[in-house]
Amino acid sequence: MKSLNIWHLSSFLISLLVIIPVITVFSSYFQEISEYSELLINTFLYEYIWNSLTLLIGVTFLTLFIGVGCAYLVSFYNFPLVDFFKWALILGFAVPPYIYAYSLTAFFENYGTAFTILKNLFGEGEYNSIIPKFNGMIGAILSISFSIYAYVYILTRASFYFQSQNLIELGKNLGFSKSKSFFKIILPAARPAIVAGLALVAMETLSDFGAVDFFSINTLTTAIYNSWLSFDDLVFSNQLSFYLLIFIFALFVIEKFSRRNAKYHSPLQGGFKKKQRAKLIGIKAFLAFLFCFLIFFLSFLFPIFQMLYWTILYPKNFFDLNIQDLLLNTLLLVALSSVVLIIFSFISNYGTRVNKSRFLNFLTTISISGYALPGVILALAYISFVAWFDNTIIHYFELQSVKKIFIGSILGLVIAYFVRFYSLSCNGIKSSYEKINKTLDETAYLSGYSKLKTFLNIHVPYLKSSIFFVTILISLEIIRELPITLILRPFNFETFATTAYIYASQDLLEAAAVPSLFLVLIASLFILLISRYILKENND
Repeated sequence: MKSLNIWHLSSFLISLLVIIPVITVFSSYFQEISEYSELLINTFLYEYIWNSLTLLIGVTFLTLFIGVGCAYLVSFYNFPLVDFFKWALILGFAVPPYIYAYSLTAFFENYGTAFTILKNLFGEGEYNSIIPKFNGMIGAILSISFSIYAYVYILTRASFYFQSQNLIELGKNLGFSKSKSFFKIILPAARPAIVAGLALVAMETLSDFGAVDFFSINTLTTAIYNSWLSFDDLVFSNQLSFYLLIFIFALFVIEKFSRRNAKYHSPLQGGFKKKQRAKLIGIKAFLAFLFCFLIFFLSFLFPIFQMLYWTILYPKNFFDLNIQDLLLNTLLLVALSSVVLIIFSFISNYGTRVNKSRFLNFLTTISISGYALPGVILALAYISFVAWFDNTIIHYFELQSVKKIFIGSILGLVIAYFVRFYSLSCNGIKSSYEKINKTLDETAYLSGYSKLKTFLNIHVPYLKSSIFFVTILISLEIIRELPITLILRPFNFETFATTAYIYASQDLLEAAAVPSLFLVLIASLFILLISRYILKENND
């Protein structure tokens, strides 16, 4: 029994949970499909791929411009409300893309909010002809970009903060202008962080379902969902998932290749020298303020105001909504998932700490790759595996079906959330675990502490802040998550996210405003709690 290492076993089981969806997707590629499904692949597959690529390119460039631009301004310059914008620019992350899509459409549609504003200000008129329409691909790009540019902003700003004043002085000594210093010195030094942020943006873009479905854009993600929902064809859905996973893996390769020779910090002599932010005055200060304010307004205030407008205009929708049940359902999923994720993250990290094993490190690497799996793929692959397991293993031993236990249940949701967000939990605790000097462990052992007592009395107290951080991060992701919850939830079990989607899919945008508003407000609260960690600055 000694050969059966509990840490290896637990890590193996965690890794198995993550790898099963991937194996399910890849194995389905070799399965036979119906003639109708084959026709769809031969005729519409290129459209799915093209739309996915177009969406990816558009979102990548827009988030790059917004994220890097905002990060540069708040990191290198002083201007009115700069300290406010440092954390306020993160709040756009509280608005999921699908909710931003609802707000964008409601405001600019014919006889929508923009029309009402113009009518009240200037009287009757043909305003619909001059109001821009943000539908289709443009609407999807804007909705996704303003919701997730914070990935690029946060990582780039962190990189800018840790750039030494020596870099700026180097540019001055070389006779570079501020713009030339930015493109030749500052931006290349931050490239690893920017690439990492864009990689997250790309994965989120390719996995988006709510926004592209609302705008009726046929991407690989919507095709996967619709093939299962409309045609009840899990094999075809998984085969389409195969192509999307190829996209995701290609992104990983590109991201790794682009960063292979990069360094995060400047090796200049003289040590780290804190930057002195330049004070902007006059028109430059106004333009910097205007840029940051516009991004803050468009990403956060705009959808908030639109949802508030609909809620006030149609108060019946507020009173008809069972807010208590939606809140309890959401908090139940958050609580159960957080507990499971944190416990197993502790097990994995502690096992890696006390057992120097390449095999264990390999298993840990596999187990944290689940975040790369889009929610739609994960949910359908999970259903496919449970169905296969039930029809083969369970049926062979003539046992009672387990489908009801793992599909359409709270347990199924928690398992899927575990696979999807284990990377966030494990890495969040790992980053703090690595700061605990191992000499503390050795001292504790010499003092007669067992490994369990060392873990409980030394490790856990030290990691309290990390636990809080991870819990908030997981909660935020689960609150925003749509496709996994939509596919795997129990019958008549709704959250704010699924309720908003159901109303919007029925063109009841006024009714969708209320659950959307509650979702954004709750998510904003979590972001405010977490912002002091992700934007922490020393002596700033």
